[in-house]
Amino acid sequence: MFAGQLALIVAALFAGAALFVNIAEHPARLKLDDRAMLIEWKASYDRAAMKQASLAIVGCLLGVLAWWQSGRGSG
Repeated sequence: MFAGQLALIVAALFAGAALFVNIAEHPARLKLDDRAMLIEWKASYDRAAMKQASLAIVGCLLGVLAWWQSGRGSG
């Protein structure tokens, strides 16, 4: 049960990060000139890719663990 709750928390963090990018960060970035936008995007992409990939992998592993612990993984 605990793994399922952790999986839900990690999924919510992933969704929250994606929502933040779409609602706040990207619209703010669009107000920059092209050169500044590209410089900011490159820096932000490198940081975000690692964070989002980590959250996706951890969420997947916790989800599989929660499924397995629920007894449904035994056939």
